[in-house]
Amino acid sequence: MRMYRGLLFDLDGVLVDTAKYHYLAWKEIAGRLGIVFTPKDNERLKGVSRMRSLEILLEIGGRKLDRKAKEQYCEEKNRIYLNHIRRLERSALLPGVREFLRDARKKGYLLALGSASRNASLILDRLELNACFDAVIDGNAVSKAKPDPEVFRKGAQALGLKPRECIVFEDAPAGIEAAHAGGMRAVGIGSREGLPEADGILAGFAGVRIEAVEAMLAGGDGAAGNPAGSGFAFGEGSPVGQ
Repeated sequence: MRMYRGLLFDLDGVLVDTAKYHYLAWKEIAGRLGIVFTPKDNERLKGVSRMRSLEILLEIGGRKLDRKAKEQYCEEKNRIYLNHIRRLERSALLPGVREFLRDARKKGYLLALGSASRNASLILDRLELNACFDAVIDGNAVSKAKPDPEVFRKGAQALGLKPRECIVFEDAPAGIEAAHAGGMRAVGIGSREGLPEADGILAGFAGVRIEAVEAMLAGGDGAAGNPAGSGFAFGEGSPVGQ
């Protein structure tokens, strides 16, 4: 009997790269506020909620806004972002993802999305991925942002599994922390340098099968199937309200 039965996936940066659209949306908001906003500044937004992202942006520009104005700018940022997302094509899926998901399902694993993005359903629809998942827990179903484990605990519950039976795939330190806080193993998508607390590292899913991931976690070698890369990434990761 195998140790793991469920696989939980973050969305942005794991299955699809919508991070650039977050950057473009925040850059437009920054321009309206007269704030210079760079890709390096944007790294501070990874894994952060939409409201907190705006607050960081304001800190960068030395600006202050009242609560109502902040909410308006957050809504406008999401409108800009959604305009980009509605043009997403099936090909936007990251390399190897569809094959990995299909192979895992064929071998009897239960799959859940554990993203705090409120736009997760729209993105899955655009990517034609809805049928791949047994459960979808998104920002409309949770109230706490990562590193709180709520989204992953609810994902495990929706699959009818215990936390120890689940593997989480994440690209942000806050997500790795959330998985561990929820009692689950965490595989980082990225580099060991960027995700030092992950139980294992994948550069991505191209050429990877679930057996290699299980062997990596059992053997503790920290890398499976492909070398961990360290490329530059824009984005907020998977914040509540994204």
